[in-house]
Amino acid sequence: MSNVTQIKTMRPVNRAIYAYTTPNDRTHDGWIKIGDTEVNFGENLKDAVKDRVHQQTHTSDTDAPIAWSGRAVFEDDLTPFRDYDFHKYLTNKVDIERKPKTEWFKTDAKTSKNHFNDFKENHGILTEMEGVEIYELRDEQEEAARKTADYFDNHKLVKILKKDKAPEFLWNAKPRFGKTLTAYDFCKRVGAKNVLILTNRPAIADSWYNDYARFVGTEGGYYFVSQVDVFKKNPQKYKHVLTRDEFTRAVSKNRLGCIEFISLQDLKGAKAFGGDYEKLREVSELDWDVLILDEAHEGVETDKTDVALERIKRRFTLNLSGTPFKMLASDKFPEEAIFNWTYADEQERKKEFAEKGVENPYEDLPKLNLFTYQMSDMMGAKADAGTLIDDEETQYYFDLNEFFKTNASGYFEHLEDVKKFLDALTEQKKYPFSTEELRNQLKHTFWLLNRVDSAIALKKLLTQHPVFKEYTVVLAVGNGDEELENQKAITAVREAIKNNEKTITLSVGQLTTGVTIPEWTAVLMLCSMRSPALYMQAAFRVQNPCLFLDKDGKTYRKDNAYVFDFDPARTLTIVETIANDQYKDTAGGAGDSEKRKKHVLELLNFFPVVGEDDNGEMIELDAEKVLTIPRHIHAKEVVNHGFMSNFLFQNISGIFAAPSIVNDILKKVNPVTKAEADKNIVTPEQANELPLDGNGNVDVPSEQVVGTAADKFGDPVFARQSNDFEKDVNRLLRDHKPTEIENVVKELTAVYDASVKDVAEEAKVKFGQDMTKSQSKEFERKLHDYGQKKISSAAADFKIEAGTAEHKRDEALKNCNSKAEEKQIQQEFKKEIDAAEKKFKETVSDTSDIWKKATEETVKAVEESKIEKKKNDIEEKVRDHLRGFARTIPSFLMAYGNGNTTLETFERDIPGNVFLEVTSITVDEFKFLRDGGDYTDSDGKRKHYNGHLFDSVVFNDSVKEFMRKRSELADYFMEEVKGDIFDYIPPQKTNQIFTPKKVVKDMVDMLEKETPGCFDDPEHTFADLYMKSGLYITEIIKRLYRSKKMKKIFPDDAKRLEHIVKNQVCGAAPTEIIYMIAMHYILGFNNEIEGKTSSEIQALYPNFRMKDTAELAKAGKLAEWVKKTYK
Repeated sequence: MSNVTQIKTMRPVNRAIYAYTTPNDRTHDGWIKIGDTEVNFGENLKDAVKDRVHQQTHTSDTDAPIAWSGRAVFEDDLTPFRDYDFHKYLTNKVDIERKPKTEWFKTDAKTSKNHFNDFKENHGILTEMEGVEIYELRDEQEEAARKTADYFDNHKLVKILKKDKAPEFLWNAKPRFGKTLTAYDFCKRVGAKNVLILTNRPAIADSWYNDYARFVGTEGGYYFVSQVDVFKKNPQKYKHVLTRDEFTRAVSKNRLGCIEFISLQDLKGAKAFGGDYEKLREVSELDWDVLILDEAHEGVETDKTDVALERIKRRFTLNLSGTPFKMLASDKFPEEAIFNWTYADEQERKKEFAEKGVENPYEDLPKLNLFTYQMSDMMGAKADAGTLIDDEETQYYFDLNEFFKTNASGYFEHLEDVKKFLDALTEQKKYPFSTEELRNQLKHTFWLLNRVDSAIALKKLLTQHPVFKEYTVVLAVGNGDEELENQKAITAVREAIKNNEKTITLSVGQLTTGVTIPEWTAVLMLCSMRSPALYMQAAFRVQNPCLFLDKDGKTYRKDNAYVFDFDPARTLTIVETIANDQYKDTAGGAGDSEKRKKHVLELLNFFPVVGEDDNGEMIELDAEKVLTIPRHIHAKEVVNHGFMSNFLFQNISGIFAAPSIVNDILKKVNPVTKAEADKNIVTPEQANELPLDGNGNVDVPSEQVVGTAADKFGDPVFARQSNDFEKDVNRLLRDHKPTEIENVVKELTAVYDASVKDVAEEAKVKFGQDMTKSQSKEFERKLHDYGQKKISSAAADFKIEAGTAEHKRDEALKNCNSKAEEKQIQQEFKKEIDAAEKKFKETVSDTSDIWKKATEETVKAVEESKIEKKKNDIEEKVRDHLRGFARTIPSFLMAYGNGNTTLETFERDIPGNVFLEVTSITVDEFKFLRDGGDYTDSDGKRKHYNGHLFDSVVFNDSVKEFMRKRSELADYFMEEVKGDIFDYIPPQKTNQIFTPKKVVKDMVDMLEKETPGCFDDPEHTFADLYMKSGLYITEIIKRLYRSKKMKKIFPDDAKRLEHIVKNQVCGAAPTEIIYMIAMHYILGFNNEIEGKTSSEIQALYPNFRMKDTAELAKAGKLAEWVKKTYK
């Protein structure tokens, strides 16, 4: 034995792949066994295969002729492979059936041998694809591709430099536009070689691959590269998807372009983009011709995403979105960088194809219909009252989130009302589930709420409801991983639909985007969703095409889909926003009224909105109604508040630039809540003191902000905090290795947050009462967020640079041939890590910019808040005086109003002396507030004041609503009419306080008890010598009119009423306006006095006079006047 230690860790081997059949074993007829075996160095390959096959078959005495065999190495580079690599190729790429958990394949010797030869040549990569389909883009797709290509040619980055930002283009295209094919076509047009597709929704990978395989393929000049899970889980289906390594091999032979599909989640998890895993390195290293962001409105506005996207070098970015309302409203995209394809465009094209009688690509897309209901009609006055939010300045309104709110026990707070709501849905004829026929049209529906607890509580009620218990209710809610929860919910919904005739899906945000449930025919909006984008995404869930098969085997196509909503003001505002926010010229509130109305009309042509008219009848709303109904709802609120509503006023901030005459006019009017009519509302000094821009908005000068920030904090505070923090940074970096960056960030954040709390406490002391609690919290939040962003951004940069250095080192070490070379590589790596660490340290140590920025922003907010408070106090004074004027409007309308009364004509029929008496200002002074006018300033210069303190739209709608109420309540003989018009006329500054109707009835009852039979005598007379409303007179008229004895004497109703009014009742009113109000009420059952003056009315009805009998009583002349007047 040798004394030298023998070590042998390796031996040279080859591997052989072989195939054999078993002719005498009928169970394997048509199948072939494919395996591999080791071939020792120098051993004959065929002999080795023969021995291996014999080992497998000799015990069963099975005849096993070897069909073929060959070396298990690729032809071009001789790298080895195993039988399982070839097995995957057979099953996943060329669709050969395999017996589960065996090596038997359903094919023959020749075919399998050919596949083996192909595999050795192509490494298992199918670069040759079956012929792709020839396609022709539709007109709208052609326009999108052409317009984008033109923009690309004119704006693309020729040379990619770090400081240059790639130009961006937006496709605002609703689902089913065909964005994937059109995007591919665009890429081919501009000759893009490297195309990167990024999305926050990996589930849509399928559609990108399918269109690639069907219309592009290698014939189109591209390989499809991706490693998302969707493709990994089903390699047989996605056989032409390459990994990056496979692409590198393929492109070495056939230099085609690359289309790479990546999820944002994967990208952000890669070291090259700030994550923790070594993957997708090539994405950061390549120059991309086009980056496509699919569903660009989702998940691309986060710090991590920003960091990741900044690392992608590209010439051009194409954003795809179906609901990009925020993007359109921003200045990010110029008009020429936007292509629009809206729901209205789609339905218009559908109609055009149908009219031409040619193949219609949009034929299967249902038409959306929106029904909106007034909740108060379902729930009565309680819903009409609504709920008060925020503070006393906020108007009452009905809120669906509040309606479906639950208590701590999980029950609805308004349980009985929710039960009534469900009953109304199924019983009242105009609602969607009220008949069996309607329920059969809405077998599968999608209901949206805003709280998980609400959805759980509603499910309980539905399962107990006499009608809805027939439905299977699916609860699509969850608090965990959104994608996982969505997938669970989709499975649950599909199972329920498959196994049940009727279903209801309750959701709290799940399944509203990127989900296809064709059987859904309607969505019920049971939450106060304010986002137009989310609203339309939810609506589009029910617009998916669907073919139904009934019990008799008849096929039906879904032609219409429905949205049912129960908040008309919100709904119609959203419809108007949707119609306009999809176009750059009207997005974000831009555009004039005609342009906005035009867009609404275009949408309504294909998205009809059905709502309730004033009688509760369901009618299709035109563009005018969509725009005016929210205003009409506001008008109802104005009337219900006796016109003392801020909805009536506008341009209040203009008071600060208004001439002193406006101040003089307003202070004459008694305010509603304050007795300050004799004081200045705003002095010239106050107006000059407040820093406001031309529109009356607070605009604190930047030098004031900087100066105040320096005074409050200054260098001592910032320097101390910055120095302390820098010491902590040095300590932490000294105690931790660079690879422990996550721990460093965690501890740095904790240390930084402690500094934040110190500064926040100091701010409270420095600002004192000027800083509110919310501002203090906001200041602390900003400091935290800015610091967190700076630290995490610096950490991401460090991780990226460290990861890049690490990758570079590892690659170099693979080719290292000596210790000296290895040492040099490690030294270079350390140098790069040290540089990255130094950069990180310098970045996070310097926090002075954060303190300065946050402090200046807070100073600005505090200063603006102080000024805003002063401004609001003054503006509230203005509103208070204007409300004092507005409270007189119902009285004027009762006395002088008619069908033609508007803001513009308001004063025309009111005598000037009456106007002054009631409002305290003259008609001309009112007109100056309303219309503006010329005036002479203190320097003697003639100037013009714009006026317009009243919102004419709301004012006119409110007048119409009041006149409708007046007409509706005019016939006081109808006992079933609840309330009276005086419920809507507030007390005035005079002694005009209306006696409640109940009190009036009680007093007339007492009169009848004291004077039995007084209402049966046609000669008996009654007088109200100090009328304020006419309520006493009308109650007496009703008693006389309904008397059985009076009916016998005057069987003719009209003659009986005429006798009573002209001979049995009389009255006097102290002022003209009170007289006119009382007479319009007393004679409300006919239109005889409409348009007549007080003198003309007195001539017709001399028994009703305009006279201040209180003054006569004081002078002792009342009896004389009565005797003379009423002979």
